[in-house]
Amino acid sequence: MDKIKILGIVGSLREDSYNRMALKEAQELVPECAELELMELHGIPVFNQDHESEIPESVVEFKRRIVDADAILFATPEYNYSLSGVLKNAIDWASRPFGDSAWMDKPAAIMGASVGCLGTIRAQYHLRQILVALDMPVVNQPEVMIGNAALHFDRDGKLSDEFNRQLIKKLLEALVHLVKTCRSMISQAA
Repeated sequence: MDKIKILGIVGSLREDSYNRMALKEAQELVPECAELELMELHGIPVFNQDHESEIPESVVEFKRRIVDADAILFATPEYNYSLSGVLKNAIDWASRPFGDSAWMDKPAAIMGASVGCLGTIRAQYHLRQILVALDMPVVNQPEVMIGNAALHFDRDGKLSDEFNRQLIKKLLEALVHLVKTCRSMISQAA
């Protein structure tokens, strides 16, 4: 059986993003039956519904990678009590035009890292609300919210905190389980 393909979406454009570092850590922790590929959001223009019939090539490629994936792992920073504008913008593009959403029925999981002590609690809950609107099944537990991220990543970008490493591993296992459950439901319905 082919490996489960997980697309890890980096919700930050920062070069030294803790969320990119967390996704790279997840690549090392992914179960053997799966693989995790990272997707950066550089080059995706600001969404304008007036231009959604002329989808930019960067968005076409983004949507293709979503469709080709079996599951999505979002890594979101938190800005002003919510997810980043760049992540929301990319989500909007991939859901358009109406009736052509790349997200529908795509299993997903969420994690995040922030320099704040609360991690990305608010951003993740806002993202969950968006994923409900997109009709995406989402892993509920565990929640991976790495607060005080500067204390948990070393100079090489490695997560030095074993507790959070184990949470990421369990999140990935839960995501793989969700993919298998969704596949089973689809095959039973057929």
